[in-house]
Amino acid sequence: MKSIDATTDQGQMVKPKELISIRGAGPLTLTDRRAFNVLLDHAWGKDILQPHHQFTISTNDLKPDNQNNQRLKQTLRHLQQTLVVSVQASGDEVTSQLLGSTRIKTNGDMTYSFPVELAELLKDSSVFAKLDLEVMKSFSSKYAFALYEEVSRRIGLSYKITEELTVQGLRDLLGVEDGKLITHHNLCTKALEPALSEVNSITPYQVSILPKKKGRKVVGFMMGWSIKDVAGMKKAYAELQQPQQGRKQRLDGTQSDVIID
Repeated sequence: MKSIDATTDQGQMVKPKELISIRGAGPLTLTDRRAFNVLLDHAWGKDILQPHHQFTISTNDLKPDNQNNQRLKQTLRHLQQTLVVSVQASGDEVTSQLLGSTRIKTNGDMTYSFPVELAELLKDSSVFAKLDLEVMKSFSSKYAFALYEEVSRRIGLSYKITEELTVQGLRDLLGVEDGKLITHHNLCTKALEPALSEVNSITPYQVSILPKKKGRKVVGFMMGWSIKDVAGMKKAYAELQQPQQGRKQRLDGTQSDVIID
């Protein structure tokens, strides 16, 4: 099945692998990532495959509560100025902006389009994630947001439940910006651990990412994932209904193990 033909349940959206597993998205904030998914979900359908097609959306659908148009314009510029690299099913690499032209009208509507390269990228896409809209609104970490998307597109691969990652591969997966969180300690405490904590607490998935060491040096990571049992699902749903504030204090700490080569 092609991604464009995928159906979803109420409260879900489809996001193709080609727009999840991208390099160069590190500078995007959590707000930027949420806005892009809203724009993608609103435009999803056969028209998105048509280059330069114009879509119309209310700016209220793009802005969190109490956000003004100036902040929205900043987000739109971030999406337009960010160059990302994606890989087609053929293996070809495509470099593109995430968003094309936009126009905010005085009536509160906004028209927008996607770059030609993105439309071409989606035509042959056949691997995708089904993302829960409520879950995506509940993340407080952009790294958790990225990890959730990556696990969601892997969860249907029945032949695979683990994946080995290089250090750079993990940085790309989490969307860590080049030049930031260089040390292993900073990468883990500021990106990896918060991402795992949130994904494991409010999503249907249980994810582990353990460092692999050669001697004392971390040379990579092993990621594993699974769908929670009924009790785990109920616990995640209950936490999802709780306010973000205080979530960190509610969650239990996790013990880090190490894989030795």
